Amino acid sequence: MRKKSLLIIKPDAIERDLIGRIISRLESARFKILAMKMVRLTYDEARKFYAVHEGRPFLEELCQFMSSGPIVAMVLESDGDTVSKIRSLIGSTDPAKAAPGTIRHDFALSLTKNSVHASDGEESAKTEIAFFFS
Repeated sequence: MRKKSLLIIKPDAIERDLIGRIISRLESARFKILAMKMVRLTYDEARKFYAVHEGRPFLEELCQFMSSGPIVAMVLESDGDTVSKIRSLIGSTDPAKAAPGTIRHDFALSLTKNSVHASDGEESAKTEIAFFFS
């Protein structure tokens, strides 16, 4: 069964011209891109998107960063557990702990500027996809 998830290429990766390299890795890993668009979130939109992190100390910095430049949001599909497959490909949120060969290990600059966001579960994938795509 084919399942969907959301992946966002963050402002740090876009600023460093990594869109193509990240997409190439996704396609090489057999993810199909169903939808994709470049947008620039306002601070309030970023705050709404990351509402699940309300009250956490990193939320302010994250929302400032995510609204600092354009992002690329995409819906990906694959066979099996798409969410787990993507999270394995991108690596740990902290690039210092990400496995060699993962997107975050290879491209991330810091915990906040970690190049990509991916849904962490099937329910969050549905909510996050709906945030960007009707």
